[in-house]
Amino acid sequence: MIRFLSLYFSMPVAALFLFSCGISNPESVSDNENGYEIVERGAHTEWSYNLSMYEVNIRQYTPEGTFAAFAEHLDRLEALGVGILWIMPIHPIGVKNRLGTLGSYYSVKDYRGVNPEFGTHDDFRDLVEEIQNRGMYVILDWVPNHTSWDNYLTEEHPQWYKTDSHGNFIYPPGTNWSDVIQLDHSQQGLLDYMVEVMAYWVEDFGVDGFRVDAVSFVDEDFQKEVNNRLRAIRPDIFLLAEDDGPKWHNVGYDMSHGWGLYGFGHGVLRNIAGGTAGANTLYSYYRNQIGNYPEEHYRLYFTQNHDENSWYGTSTELFGEASEIFAVLTATFHGMPLIYSGQEAGLDQRLQFFEKDEINWREHPKEKLYTSLFHLKRENRALWNGEAGGELQRIPTGNDEDLFVFVREKEGDKVFVALNLSESEQEVTLMGRTDLYAGVWKDVFSGEDVIMEESNRFTLSAWSYLVYESR
Repeated sequence: MIRFLSLYFSMPVAALFLFSCGISNPESVSDNENGYEIVERGAHTEWSYNLSMYEVNIRQYTPEGTFAAFAEHLDRLEALGVGILWIMPIHPIGVKNRLGTLGSYYSVKDYRGVNPEFGTHDDFRDLVEEIQNRGMYVILDWVPNHTSWDNYLTEEHPQWYKTDSHGNFIYPPGTNWSDVIQLDHSQQGLLDYMVEVMAYWVEDFGVDGFRVDAVSFVDEDFQKEVNNRLRAIRPDIFLLAEDDGPKWHNVGYDMSHGWGLYGFGHGVLRNIAGGTAGANTLYSYYRNQIGNYPEEHYRLYFTQNHDENSWYGTSTELFGEASEIFAVLTATFHGMPLIYSGQEAGLDQRLQFFEKDEINWREHPKEKLYTSLFHLKRENRALWNGEAGGELQRIPTGNDEDLFVFVREKEGDKVFVALNLSESEQEVTLMGRTDLYAGVWKDVFSGEDVIMEESNRFTLSAWSYLVYESR
């Protein structure tokens, strides 16, 4: 979460252990100088290897804005194919210097508490259990960088905060985040406390991991020790860093945000939609990713999240007619796809951040689109995450600046994707290795069989796509 001009924005692994598909690489454990075990990050891949992620905004999800009301949507989300639910912060929100009527989720008043607007501790425990009973997983949004002005730590442990020359608490440096104050991560007591309260949600409530907010503002050594100690408590914990860059995986995170593809109103997708970049730029981005990130490191790709939606716009505002094809791309690219609350209902409003602003739930074609894509990812090894999935192999065409065509293949599973990343109809002539595409396929969306010849040619209308899986 990054805030400028009083707004909230978000900042910019593993040993595979999959008995089900005959791949194994046991986790290893070692001791460090502090006496706790460090467990290799591969343990999470026992369950995260084929999943997609869904960000939950409890406040805006239902008229009630409660855990219990959200639980009524779990059957629908299970049918959608969602694998991991990222739940935005659930803690009580600070009152002192609050922004807006309800305040920001990221202004934490009590790390052990539950926002009474959402329900009780028991309500949250019940929600986690209901989610996991459906074969889904829960990661909790966590804010280690700052607290609200009225967090009880300001009185019990004021030494855990940074101050100015007069001893006054300060905003996070370089920001004007007026509703929160900066923690001092050089304090060993704060580190021990942070591990303790995070472990509380893991051990007492069963959460499966954390999405860690504003990691670029938090000392890296602090995060590394916290992550190692959490992993010693639960080896298969899943840790997502809200930033971009390979270094976060060295700090102990399993996945990082692919902000460069899209984020903060910028990125490759935004440029493609605006006509200043094309398919070759996208391919260069992909080559950069596989060159800088080992294949066991997960990357998170999206067209919306809470920050992008509230501060930069809806998918239609941002990408226009390209919004749907970008949804297809992020679900078939080499990382894990994320969708935000309401995208499956064609979310066409910027949800207010500090006020009540309900999602308009309705039947929408996007629900069928995401259902097809998420189930394809679950069932087809070619699209699995990290080293469990297949390499993206680009197929040359008669127009590689506008057309992005590729195949991913793993252990007999195969996916063919053709994307027209332009506002004009394009003739597609497949070139290169014919074994990548020739044969019998099934259209993922229609279910119809498709025969691809060695000299295959076809037409794609503006911003249209094909997704086939091998028979």
